[in-house]
Amino acid sequence: MIPMGRVSTYGAIAKAIGFPGAAQAVGQALGANKNPIVVPCHRVVRADGVLGGYSGGEGHVTKAKLLAREGVQVSAGKVNLSKYLFSEF
Repeated sequence: MIPMGRVSTYGAIAKAIGFPGAAQAVGQALGANKNPIVVPCHRVVRADGVLGGYSGGEGHVTKAKLLAREGVQVSAGKVNLSKYLFSEF
């Protein structure tokens, strides 16, 4: 549901599915994603805007490249959540 050019957080997704304390479980589920390009888990970052992990390609380096390709600016491994956050689940 996260549109291209936006990001959300592990915690926001956990809250949206009714388990507000399950951010780590959301991260584990996304880490098990077998199709990280088809299911765009690269659009999910930590609550502080830091990219966090990524199971495809070169990890967080690939995640940053994919986000940049979608128009999300990544600076020092971090996304400005006040500009790019999507939370309308």
